[in-house]
Amino acid sequence: MDSSQGTTTHFEKEKTSFDTKAVWRTFWILLGITLFELIIAIIYYETQFFPKHILNGVFVIMTLAKAFFIVAEFMHLGHEIKNLIMTIAIPACLFIWFLIAFMWDGSSYHELRMRYDSYQYEQSKTKVVQPEKHEEGKKPGKE
Repeated sequence: MDSSQGTTTHFEKEKTSFDTKAVWRTFWILLGITLFELIIAIIYYETQFFPKHILNGVFVIMTLAKAFFIVAEFMHLGHEIKNLIMTIAIPACLFIWFLIAFMWDGSSYHELRMRYDSYQYEQSKTKVVQPEKHEEGKKPGKE
């Protein structure tokens, strides 16, 4: 039985639905976000109008927005059921929390270590070491 006799297979009946409009919409959104980031960076480079920490915050937010659009459209996660989305999103959020927590802990350890080392440094500067006086004929450390 071939398809010329009027019978079709299941695969021939099912049409693949690839929404090119959604892809182009995502492309234009990503392009707009990237151009916005570029314009802000150029303005900062030329005038230093914004404080650096605010600029970094804007870049992080824009990068997360771009990541959302990429994952939702090109990885097809935006078209899945909510349980699958949560199965992927919650461990990703926990991993980001994990990275932030360890960087915070490492920074705290570094600051404490620097405080401890500077204390030892200050103590060694103020402490005057007197050489031991030895009687003639006796070796140091022996009575």
